[in-house]
Amino acid sequence: MARKDALLRLHERLITQRNALRRKLADERHSEYSSQASGGDIGDAANDGASNELNSQLAALESRELFQIERAIQMMRQGRYGYCEVCDQPIPIARLKALPFTLVCVDCQRVQEQLGGTDGEFEADWESAYEHEGRFSDRELTLGDLDLGE
Repeated sequence: MARKDALLRLHERLITQRNALRRKLADERHSEYSSQASGGDIGDAANDGASNELNSQLAALESRELFQIERAIQMMRQGRYGYCEVCDQPIPIARLKALPFTLVCVDCQRVQEQLGGTDGEFEADWESAYEHEGRFSDRELTLGDLDLGE
């Protein structure tokens, strides 16, 4: 009975997360469409472009998370939630609390990562986001950073 209660609480948590992500993505789309070009100089345009690129990457990560949450909710409805898709063993509640939309147990996840067989479709591109953010740090500007269009 304790597992069923925990799964019910996880369902409520997933529904809350799903609704929050849906609102956030809708708000981001609305603000993106409602914002108009400021008519500023080239620096403003470059800053706006960089900001839009970062927001786009974050929206992509949020969209992936939303898909995973909706998939977990669907699995709950089908009675398949909480069981590893690889070994078919129950996923411990502690893991589900930490990552409620996970599809595999820790052992199977570890094996997948060692073999390089994680689900690449849903992997976040954190390196790209980090590199993008790093371009706008307070470091010294070098000639190599400038695109002179020659």
